[in-house]
Amino acid sequence: MPKPHLALLAALIVAFGVSRFSSQFDPYHLDVLTGIGINVILAVSLNLVNGYTGQFSLGHAGFMSVGAYLAAAVSVFLTPKLIGPLASASAFAQGAAFLGALIVGGLAAALAGLVVGVPSLRLKGDYLALVTLGFGEIIRVVFQNIEVLGGALGLNSIPPLTSIFWVLAFVAVTVFVVTCIVHSTYGRGFLATHDDEIASAAVGLNPTRYKIVAFVIGAFFAGIAGGLYGHFKLTITPTGFDFTKSIEIVVMVILGGMGNTVGVVLAAILLTLLPELLRPIAEFRMIIYSLLLIVLMLVRPQGLFTWKRSGAKT
Repeated sequence: MPKPHLALLAALIVAFGVSRFSSQFDPYHLDVLTGIGINVILAVSLNLVNGYTGQFSLGHAGFMSVGAYLAAAVSVFLTPKLIGPLASASAFAQGAAFLGALIVGGLAAALAGLVVGVPSLRLKGDYLALVTLGFGEIIRVVFQNIEVLGGALGLNSIPPLTSIFWVLAFVAVTVFVVTCIVHSTYGRGFLATHDDEIASAAVGLNPTRYKIVAFVIGAFFAGIAGGLYGHFKLTITPTGFDFTKSIEIVVMVILGGMGNTVGVVLAAILLTLLPELLRPIAEFRMIIYSLLLIVLMLVRPQGLFTWKRSGAKT
């Protein structure tokens, strides 16, 4: 069995072990760990687009919102009709229903990524950023005006199905999939597209196709993260997936180092923990947080956790 598969198996075993003892954890620490896991999924999936493929998307929160709303809608409206009230269902039925809801949310987000990616990924740089930013705002306004999903007040009464096992398991799967793709023969096309699109096209590659594939895969995992988020917070509103959320994910990727999966994971952990560590000085928390980000960007513009990646330009 290849080493990445062993690492995935080990990570899933660790996730199961942590979940078995999660009742002994402090609820606050467990909530923070869950938030870290969701942010890691978002950052690693965006890194496939922004880091490895060299694009600049500002609409990741839009894909997250698609996954959150569709997964929540399945759990709230469809699942009770299929298996009855979730509260009285068996643990296996709840797990299967939740996994199905997450997959639906992820596939819906992937479809949205395809719809946005096909016309927009022929653009580059600032133009692509503006298109993806516009998409995120369109999605937010659409959900804000769908009354069956709560409209501007948001969707409530989402069943609390997200557990630390599901979060850590999907963190492991996301890192595994992105790592295997990037280091595969096919994945070299992403790196070639990042380094030089003209040279890639000259040797017979299709840069647009690679960008679309990266966009769809990234959107899928963003949708999974959204589904986990919705079933963790139990209430979702359109304002929770606005431009600020997209910027937050982009900062994690930039701070961790573009095209550096380990660095992006560490940055996601750091930027999730930092506001919590500054909570005792709540009145100055966001000021200090912002100043620290500015200092880090000035001191380490290439990324806080960057080291040389083979096969890519430095």
